[in-house]
Amino acid sequence: MKEIKIILLAVFSIALISCGGKEEKKKEGFSYEKKPEVSTKVESNPNDVVITSNDAMQFNKKEIKVEAGKKVKITLRHIGKMDKNVMGHNFVLLKQGVDLVKFGNTAATFRDNDYIPTGTKDVIAYTKLIGGGETAVIEFDAPEAGTYDFLCSFPGHYALMKGKFIVE
Repeated sequence: MKEIKIILLAVFSIALISCGGKEEKKKEGFSYEKKPEVSTKVESNPNDVVITSNDAMQFNKKEIKVEAGKKVKITLRHIGKMDKNVMGHNFVLLKQGVDLVKFGNTAATFRDNDYIPTGTKDVIAYTKLIGGGETAVIEFDAPEAGTYDFLCSFPGHYALMKGKFIVE
């Protein structure tokens, strides 16, 4: 029994000694420096906007705020699965004062132009029509400060897929 106690005490002592106070040996010709901390903070650009659309005729945003006088980048992602001929979506930013319902009804007759009326002066910017799994990106200069309407111009979608684009 005494021998077991001595062996346990020796093992415990060796373990204690080997765990503490040990200096790291450095190889000659190598320098060891502390790694710089990497920041995980992401700078958010309010004029870089991602908006999603789905098969339930919905945008994930009803309001978009951007800064005046700067470039705006809109990324539209269709997170649904349906084809653009059945459940196509686009992002259309209208000028101030444009009647959204009237524009939506007119746009419905321009199938061959992604439901954007040809020759219209009512639109500031728009994406192409996309289907499930697709993405469209547009860039344009922010209009003057104010509130603008945005919508999807696919026939009938503007009733649900609309929102306010606020330039501050």
